[in-house]
Amino acid sequence: MVDSTGTAPTGERRTERLELRVPTSRTQLPAVRAMTGDLAMRMDFDLDAVEDLRLAVDEASATLAAIASPGAPLVVVFEVGVAGLGIHAWVSTTAGTDVPRDGFGWAVLHTLVDSVDAGPSTQAAVPGGDGGEGAVALIALEKNLPAPLRRPAGGADADLSVAR
Repeated sequence: MVDSTGTAPTGERRTERLELRVPTSRTQLPAVRAMTGDLAMRMDFDLDAVEDLRLAVDEASATLAAIASPGAPLVVVFEVGVAGLGIHAWVSTTAGTDVPRDGFGWAVLHTLVDSVDAGPSTQAAVPGGDGGEGAVALIALEKNLPAPLRRPAGGADADLSVAR
């Protein structure tokens, strides 16, 4: 699902949103990594940042797959904005399940992106959720574009989508 609705009432570029749902099997998780890399390249992140994002999403996906309810898909919502890329990855879980925030994987996430947060939530509170009270585990990542690459609102290429 893509939400690309042009400009906001204030004239600023709205965030474009893409949602990806995949089974939490090892054979499907590389699709999330590939989508992340493609979006990051289209946003003009440098090659190191693209690889950092791929690795971060790979680690987040594997972490969430390990605690997902049986048969629950991995939902990843990408939010492409002027300042950078936001990624919200979540899976349905049983009530009380939390995201492990210890160990090497969590340390890796912190070094690869500008911001990372995780924890239990509900379907009503996560992007792409069904609005219900079902329990989910969420990992939210953000990677900022360097200031020279940020496109000014209303600039010559303000109407370009990441899907050039």
